[in-house]
Amino acid sequence: MSGDDKLLLAKNEAHEIPAEDAARALADAAVKAGDLARSMYGENLRTWIKGKDSPVTEADIAADAMLREQLSGFAPDYEWLSEESADIAGKPSHRRRWVVDPIDGTRSFMKGLSDWSVSAALVEDGRPIAAALYAPATEELFTAAAGHGASLNGRKISALESTTLESARIAGPRLTLERLANAGLRFETVPRIHSLALRFARVASGVVDIAVASPNSRDWDLAAADLLVHEAGGLISGIDGKPIVYNNPGTEHPLLAAAGLALHSVALAALGKVLAR
Repeated sequence: MSGDDKLLLAKNEAHEIPAEDAARALADAAVKAGDLARSMYGENLRTWIKGKDSPVTEADIAADAMLREQLSGFAPDYEWLSEESADIAGKPSHRRRWVVDPIDGTRSFMKGLSDWSVSAALVEDGRPIAAALYAPATEELFTAAAGHGASLNGRKISALESTTLESARIAGPRLTLERLANAGLRFETVPRIHSLALRFARVASGVVDIAVASPNSRDWDLAAADLLVHEAGGLISGIDGKPIVYNNPGTEHPLLAAAGLALHSVALAALGKVLAR
């Protein structure tokens, strides 16, 4: 290791703030950003389309700026990845990176619905170690720190301990749920939760047994909810059962499923059989 590399490593390690402190900073930033976005909703809100068909509003940009100001002020040497802005993608030069989605579920936000959220996490060496997810319309604040559990508005939460798909409450893409039903599986379909992060958070809080995400979800959709599910005693993974790794050269992920620990493998087996047909 060169002298410059040793100095960089020492600098990075010196600024590794405890996960619990980072979770509090994330929560504070997420609430401020979410309340700002909610205050901007109205008929005069400027909107446009990015990429193929992804809506953006000036509230997304304002919330993104608020998050960046708050989190960069807390730990200015950490890298930054957001749906709306990024210093760097792929392999980081620092062990830690803020990964955020200023408004997850922009279409719901634009329609005045309640299922949108602010998702913010701190990722270290490819895995989230602190997280906050705020749903402004319902004033729900989910937080988690690695090794310290997950909470909703200050109260500990845990994923359900069910072990069977029979009558399980499943949230996910309509076509995927239809294929499961056509295969003869009996379960309860949960009305669509447009914010993917919030959909997975419902598993962490025990409102949903299983949550499914279509392929091509991104780091910023998942990082906060991933830690919430994990710290609530659940798992989220691809069909192969492997945990999600963040800060790869690409930010896309395959079809994913989240559930309580006992139900997770059952869910993956059912999805694997049905989707392989």
